[in-house]
Amino acid sequence: MLNVKDLNFSYKKTPILKDLSFKVEQGENLAIIGESGSGKSTLLKVLYGEYDLNFGNIHWKDIEVLGPKHNLVVGYQFMKYVAQEFDLMPFISVEENIGTFLSNFFPKEKKERTAELLDIVELTSFAQTKVKTLSGGQKQRVALARALAKQPEIILLDEPFSHIDNFKKQALRRNVFKYLKERNVTCILATHDKDDVLGFADQMILLNNNIIEAYDTPEALYKNPKTPLVASFFGEFNIINDKIIYANQLKVIEISELKATVITSYFKGNYYLVEADLDGERVFFESTNQIKESRAVFLEILL
Repeated sequence: MLNVKDLNFSYKKTPILKDLSFKVEQGENLAIIGESGSGKSTLLKVLYGEYDLNFGNIHWKDIEVLGPKHNLVVGYQFMKYVAQEFDLMPFISVEENIGTFLSNFFPKEKKERTAELLDIVELTSFAQTKVKTLSGGQKQRVALARALAKQPEIILLDEPFSHIDNFKKQALRRNVFKYLKERNVTCILATHDKDDVLGFADQMILLNNNIIEAYDTPEALYKNPKTPLVASFFGEFNIINDKIIYANQLKVIEISELKATVITSYFKGNYYLVEADLDGERVFFESTNQIKESRAVFLEILL
């Protein structure tokens, strides 16, 4: 188990993380979300031991995770960290990058392990390609595979799918998180993308103003958002009668007390997101059909 207690960290005199406490069980997936500059990446670096704490402590099982004041070499054998910079070796092949930390004393096992990881990140056909010729998204997939190569007990992922295009992202996300669950690897993921969280994360933390604003399962936070910032992570929402109402919780009916005038409709695939004016305030709701501009509609809140 990862146990974080009263974690405080500052850059010089600027507070970045204040009084953070949370636990992550072996094999769990914890998502860290928050706006840009909220401290997501900094938290991962602190958990990895890249920075020294101002106060508090971090333990993985019985081992205290300490920063550079206590360790000549940053990091621990049981933990891997995939940063946004990738830190790959550009002049050797994808296969060689992934196998860098695998023992040459067992060539058959090394080859099998490398092949397995190439398959997970869908880069089998690029095994002999030099990393310097890859796209940003392909390099990100190599970095993921290399981090998984030595089978860490805990892995820290900083926006791990941010450079990967939508044609590959959905399958890759499923492959990686399935692999981690099957091998009981603890995962802490910093992300801005709800699709990295929904369906995969066991717990979710929202960082805001240097503190933990929300901490629960994704389902609980989605169904009962305490603040607009929590709701905004999951999609379009409205504030109606001081309540947070998602766009999919508003339905057009024949008549009601909520009368709105349509401003425009946005095609979203299997539905339209409709923007409307409700008593001088912008509201959003979903509709199976496009609704013409300036049309008056009546809305019902589905709770």
